[in-house]
Amino acid sequence: MTDAQAHDLDPAQVTSSGDFPPPNKRKKLLKIVAILFIVAVLIYALWMYFASRSVSTDNAYVGADTAQITSMVSGQVTEVLVKDTQQVKQGDVLVRIDPRDAKIALAQAQAELAKAKRQYNQTSANSQSLNSQVSVRADEIASAQAQVKKAEADLAKAQADYERRRKLSETGAISKEEMSSAQTVLDTARASLTLAQAGLSQAEANRKAAQSTLAANEALIRGATERSTPDVLIAQARVEQAMLDLERTEVRAPLDGVVSRRNVQVGQRVAPGNSLMVVVPVAQLYVDANFKESQLAKVRTGQAVELISDFYGDEVVYHGKVLGFSGGTGAAFALIPAQNATGNWIKVVQRLPVRIALDPKELAQHPLRVGLSMNATVDLTR
Repeated sequence: MTDAQAHDLDPAQVTSSGDFPPPNKRKKLLKIVAILFIVAVLIYALWMYFASRSVSTDNAYVGADTAQITSMVSGQVTEVLVKDTQQVKQGDVLVRIDPRDAKIALAQAQAELAKAKRQYNQTSANSQSLNSQVSVRADEIASAQAQVKKAEADLAKAQADYERRRKLSETGAISKEEMSSAQTVLDTARASLTLAQAGLSQAEANRKAAQSTLAANEALIRGATERSTPDVLIAQARVEQAMLDLERTEVRAPLDGVVSRRNVQVGQRVAPGNSLMVVVPVAQLYVDANFKESQLAKVRTGQAVELISDFYGDEVVYHGKVLGFSGGTGAAFALIPAQNATGNWIKVVQRLPVRIALDPKELAQHPLRVGLSMNATVDLTR
């Protein structure tokens, strides 16, 4: 082919016969690839940006600190006033137990209290009587002392009379009969003195006994009144316990909530500790969200959380706050914890429960129930 013929050929024919596309088409392809790459980078950057601002999980469930209703006294159930799913208020009577035994126990305790008060008053009155006895014993001692002095005087007189007659007897001035009479009077005076001294000792012993009895009686009531003496306090405590037992024959709701798992029937005999039902505080619910351990590096107490319930769908969004973290993973607290010491161990990403508080106002508008599923998203920027 000559140069002229080559010059006359169509450029398209030349291109079609070559190995490479035309420059314009190649530029378009490069632009498209560049745009796709830039879009991918932007999408990745946006995804990383938003992913770093929040963490979410659908492994979250509604929970509550339910109130276990148990019997505090033994007896037969006479009335059950609630049913499952019934809404109750704090203080509402749930179950009534036969109160007759409790009333009898209260009457006995009140009688024991009256008896204890009477015994205190009797002991207090005994102190006054014992004081009088001590005074009487003191008078008896004074009388005995006077008797001893009189006996001593009589003995001195009899001794003097005997000595005088003895001297006269030596001269023969008195008869033996008169001398014998003087001896008898002397012996009688000595015996009277011994008797008076024994009476004095007895009076002093009686006074000591009366003083000891008074001291013992005073020890029972010293520093106490009718209301503060130990026996009265013990009896009063028994009365209060009996009144409490009588009050507990009416089982009341400890908080507002919904009755669940009612398992008590009329006529059933219950004992202390028997579970009767459960009251769920539906206005005080929370959410336990089980986040992966790799998601929790930036989660902190107090961060805001948005929650969506499967019960209501995406139309209802709850707002809560992170309250805290569980002390261990779910596997750690399992009934049969995993044993990872074997040779076929495989690492499994663990989940840690995070407690989330719900807004009471939102709960009032859209009530939830324990165990419902939730989707939780924690805002890491707050």
